[in-house]
Amino acid sequence: MSPARIRLMIVDDHAVVRDGLKAVFSLVDDLEVVAEAGNGAEALERARSHHPDVVLMDIGMKGENGIELAARLIDENPERAVLMLTMHDGVEHAQRALKAGARGYVLKDSRSAEIVGAIRTVHGGGTYLSPSVAQALFRAPQARPMLSDREQQILSFLGQGHPSKVIASALDLSVRTVESHRQSIRRKLNLAGQAELIKYAVEHAGRGG
Repeated sequence: MSPARIRLMIVDDHAVVRDGLKAVFSLVDDLEVVAEAGNGAEALERARSHHPDVVLMDIGMKGENGIELAARLIDENPERAVLMLTMHDGVEHAQRALKAGARGYVLKDSRSAEIVGAIRTVHGGGTYLSPSVAQALFRAPQARPMLSDREQQILSFLGQGHPSKVIASALDLSVRTVESHRQSIRRKLNLAGQAELIKYAVEHAGRGG
């Protein structure tokens, strides 16, 4: 039996870009474009109705901050991987995207094979950065993996000894969502288990990102 396809949503305010990407992905056996959107409202509605595994999204859309939209999409479902596809190769945009919870940042002038590889990487739980962006980021201050604002909140609660149920109630989230955020924190910080996560949270409580 063939493996399940990666369910993909494309978010870009240029229809020609979406059409070009769909044409590329239609030739890839393990990818399936299940939805597309040209703005934030469409993206949120279609993510809720089509349940994509990966959202491939531009940063700069008309009247829309793609980074803020990424944070909203991830906050609704932390298991959803967001991969930014953009012309912006500056460190600041990449840092903000990662802090919002995006798992990857790939440039629009990348070869199609690199974009497909980035989608597979973030779907598998990894992080992908275009090489030029990665080099710039790792030369920048605070090069360690950045946690999103929500992950920082949850880490702070963990550092104070609160269980997931209490954290969920305090932040108006489901326990499952809190658990997904905990897994994401562990993945980003390369922590082996819950004990290491709690130890890290206690040691870093109150220090911020």
